[in-house]
Amino acid sequence: MQNILRIIVVGIFAMLSSVAWAEEFKPAVVYDMGGKFDKSFNEGVYNGIKRFEEETGIKVMDFEVTNETQREQAMQRMAKRGATVILGVGFAQADAINKVAAEHPDKKFAIIDVSWLDQPNLRQYAFKEHEGSYLVGMAAALASKTGKVGFVGGMDIPLIRAFACGYVQGVKKVKADMDVLQNMTGTTPAAWNNPGKGAELAQSQIDRGADVIYQAAGGTGIGVIRAAADAGKFSIGVDSNQNHLAPGSVLTSMLKRVDVAAYETMKDAMSGKFDTGVRSLGLAEDGVGWALDEHNAKLITDDMKAQIEAASADIVAGKITVHDYRSDSSCPN
Repeated sequence: MQNILRIIVVGIFAMLSSVAWAEEFKPAVVYDMGGKFDKSFNEGVYNGIKRFEEETGIKVMDFEVTNETQREQAMQRMAKRGATVILGVGFAQADAINKVAAEHPDKKFAIIDVSWLDQPNLRQYAFKEHEGSYLVGMAAALASKTGKVGFVGGMDIPLIRAFACGYVQGVKKVKADMDVLQNMTGTTPAAWNNPGKGAELAQSQIDRGADVIYQAAGGTGIGVIRAAADAGKFSIGVDSNQNHLAPGSVLTSMLKRVDVAAYETMKDAMSGKFDTGVRSLGLAEDGVGWALDEHNAKLITDDMKAQIEAASADIVAGKITVHDYRSDSSCPN
């Protein structure tokens, strides 16, 4: 009887301890311009957060930034509300998270698309977008009938130039003399959420002969996808798998697994396995890639697939080196 009582007491204590611990764990995320349903970068993060919530039953506090002053305010508010881990979404939140992390050394922080900060309680995720962009550049060149393809970027910053440069290198791998038309949407954060401007830039490239357009522009990219579909041309999605947005018109999508970064951040913080420093994710780490599913299967021939997969394997093996624009602010092509 004493053994039974002992087992019951131990079980109750363990259960209460678990409940108390769960109550103490309060995760939070700050989405950036465009919001968590932008069908691109932010939504990729949201998908990772949603997976975590569904698996654990733990609600993640969130805030969607609509102007630049809100980033630090949102993080400070979450910290005061007891958040134990706070995830910042995007490089634009670097200054805010650097300051808030320094002021709250007892809390854990993580940020996506940042690798240059130095806080002992901060995890940073950097992605090799140029590697994934190289693969979709090959797809664009292989699918093009006009010999001209395009690129529409969001805000004109080194990160987006890295997407463009990787894309150009992939295009030139297939056909060295192929033209790549390029436009950036703007120089302010508003460039991430202007689908009308995206459609306008895409139409301009189509008018100049481009029949495949890759967009790395957040919510602005939705306009590119729509314009290409309306004109009977191909677009290429980014960050999330956007093939379903215009089946038969979205040639493929460059996957940037921010969903994995978000899920991993919350899971590690919850389980006590949260480490800090920089995590760099490319093809070898399954951090980037290209999308092939039922929505674009008929657009990708066996030969296209074979060439793209061979290039991916060569990049992982070190046989192909894709130049990163951010390393020297230049693109070899």
